[in-house]
Amino acid sequence: MKKNLRIVSAAAAALLAVAPVAASAVSTVSADAVTTATSVNTPITLPDSNAKVNITPNVSLTTSDANVSVDTALSASFTATVDGTTATSTFSVDAKDPSSVKMWAADGKGSNPNNPIKSLKDITAANAGTLYKVQLNNVSLNFGDKNGNKDVTLVLPNENGNHFDNNKNTIKVHLDRNGVAKLGYVVFGVYAKDFSNSMVVQWHSANTGAVVNSASFQLYAGSDAGKMNVDQVMNQLGIGTKKANGYYASQDGTVDSQIKYTDNLEDALKAAGVDVDAQGWFVAPKSFTFNVTAKSEKNDATATLPVTVNVPNGKDTTVPSQSKTVMHNAYFYDKNGKRVGSDKVTRYNSVNVAMSTTKIGDKTYYEVVENGKATGKFINADNIDGTKRTLKHNAYVYKSSKKRANKVVLKKGEEVTTYGGTYTFKNGKQYYKIGNDTKKTYVKASNF
Repeated sequence: MKKNLRIVSAAAAALLAVAPVAASAVSTVSADAVTTATSVNTPITLPDSNAKVNITPNVSLTTSDANVSVDTALSASFTATVDGTTATSTFSVDAKDPSSVKMWAADGKGSNPNNPIKSLKDITAANAGTLYKVQLNNVSLNFGDKNGNKDVTLVLPNENGNHFDNNKNTIKVHLDRNGVAKLGYVVFGVYAKDFSNSMVVQWHSANTGAVVNSASFQLYAGSDAGKMNVDQVMNQLGIGTKKANGYYASQDGTVDSQIKYTDNLEDALKAAGVDVDAQGWFVAPKSFTFNVTAKSEKNDATATLPVTVNVPNGKDTTVPSQSKTVMHNAYFYDKNGKRVGSDKVTRYNSVNVAMSTTKIGDKTYYEVVENGKATGKFINADNIDGTKRTLKHNAYVYKSSKKRANKVVLKKGEEVTTYGGTYTFKNGKQYYKIGNDTKKTYVKASNF
């Protein structure tokens, strides 16, 4: 079934439906024939001359199975980020004007830059997952008159063959007095997607070909202070190949070049408190975990593989801890003594804490330990160990505002341990919990 050409930009269509407004960034494709689409954002201000501006492309090329009556469609936009401020430019591509856009298969098969695709009719499900080059012509970016007459360097991600008309992924341009950068063209690499394809991604063991949900392996740290490198870990894992003991992902059970892999190894190590230097070296703990995500370039289906690495000669990073019973509801605090969220440990429940207390300001805390790791969360030690107070008067022990807990009379001058802050009973008076147990034993605060 042949496809009708339809090159669209949803963002452009939506924006053209409203009244014109000031735009922080404007991009135009074939300016003489194409309606300019705008998007409203916080105005960009370049910090100084020769500033670097990172360009993030958002280009999509969608197709469908030949039996599905859905046109192939192309949309393109990109964002320019300066000092944390982002402007978005949206291209409105005119299907009737072939000069506005060129497109060809990146692998050289079929059309090429000198003989570009005039129509999208040949991009069918058979081409899903194929990398295409999309060339957008006569592009301009408006950074606002505040940035007029400045020199900037535009930077494209160095991937998929992205480049400007100088055949590089960076280009120096001079903004005119209105802050507009004019470019001959920009080329983006984009994979065709078939979102009608419902096939999921699955992980497999390279040894058996069986589907797996997680991975684990053993790796020894080097003799150099127990160091290991992130590349060493990933090489051992053998992602995306049928290397012995490796793992690969697929949509049909075989190794697929149209599956792309990403991992969070460095981020996971840093989150676990393990420093990773610029070359990827780190002191290996006894074990660590991270994730590898596989994504299909055919339909964007993904699957994540949790990986555990056991290091027999790794550093023991387990923090010694002890179990303590909380005698009074206890909130969590950070290293500066500021409360963290609304979670708490309720009284009479146990919590694992460090072997010794930590002084923060004028108060004493225990750091909470979870799974052998210090958490950076602290509990006021008064809720666990209590505070010794001296009675100024003889005192009864109560279980409620009207009833005594027992016949004991605590004498003036006696030292009593209280736990946490005071409780206000129904009679409006305040009481401290005493006794390292779950019994209802309270003493009036006014007696201390």
